[in-house]
Amino acid sequence: MVAALHAIVGDITTLDVDAIVNAANPGLTGGGGVDGAIHAAAGPELHEECLALDGCATGDAKITRGYDLPARYVIHTVGPVWHGGEHGEAELLASCYRRAIEVAAQNHLSTLAFPNVSTGVYGFPRELAPPIAVAAVRDALDHAPSIRGVIFCSYTTRDQVLYEDALLDHP
Repeated sequence: MVAALHAIVGDITTLDVDAIVNAANPGLTGGGGVDGAIHAAAGPELHEECLALDGCATGDAKITRGYDLPARYVIHTVGPVWHGGEHGEAELLASCYRRAIEVAAQNHLSTLAFPNVSTGVYGFPRELAPPIAVAAVRDALDHAPSIRGVIFCSYTTRDQVLYEDALLDHP
């Protein structure tokens, strides 16, 4: 069965999926944007578990429990900071999405939701990120048969449209 991929506008902290993906910082300590929202909604236990993980490298992903979130798990991934596109940023961003899918599959999860990784304070151009994300997810799903559904959850309609276009361009 092929996984269903959807683009929505919403609050990722309210989604009832097996796991939500967190656009985390390398220390996994919480912060602003979606990272801060996820930590706030999950409660202090998430922070405590993250401290025990000893951080996360850019392009990698680690899993924790979801605590007070509707999602059972949080998969934390650290996206690249944009430095003009000549420093492997696209490859690192793709790795974030692939590694999150791999971690979800290793934990026998079937549904997950991604935020827009690296497009906030890390400065990755909003127009460039969705095609990279969708292509990486589709590629990773070839090796993750347990995954039945993936949501690209955006904060704005503008970003949702960019993901919908990428889904149409990368069938």
